Parts: sequence; structure tokens; C-alpha cells
Amino acid sequence: MNIRQMALAAAGMLALSACASTKDEPVAPAPPLGPGAIAGTVAADRDGDGIIDGYYTADGIYNAIQGPPCRPPPPPVPSRRGERG
Repeated sequence: MNIRQMALAAAGMLALSACASTKDEPVAPAPPLGPGAIAGTVAADRDGDGIIDGYYTADGIYNAIQGPPCRPPPPPVPSRRGERG
């Protein structure tokens, strides 16, 4: 190697060493969670309709959101035709 290449390599190392720092910079706090959010999870919209269907935990497992069971439909209205008492 000639002296120019060694000087260029030394200048490059010197320039890149200025970017390195050993200081620990403070981490910004996480934004507040919205209502119904679970800390450490990621919301999932599997069918793409814009409504959250479940969430992924930190270990990658999908958990579906299960709400209360739906009410049964109301009984049919009696018809106005037929025998009257």
C-alpha cells in the first residue's frame, strides 16, 4: 500500500468515528392508549372492513375479539288474516 491509500483510510475512519457515541439517549414515552386498547398488542383487521377483528400479542399469536352473544330475533308478528275469536 502506498501512503495515499493509508492516509485516505485513516481519514475515513476518523470521519466515521465522529458519528459514534456511547451516550444513552432518553427514549420518548409511549403515547397514551385509547379506550379498550391492551398494552403490548397490535390491532388486526383481517377482513379489511375497517373494524378491528382481534389483536396480535407480542409473541405473534392472534386473538379474536369476542363480544357478548347476539340477541335472538323477535318473534314474528301475528298475521291479520285467519280465524278471529
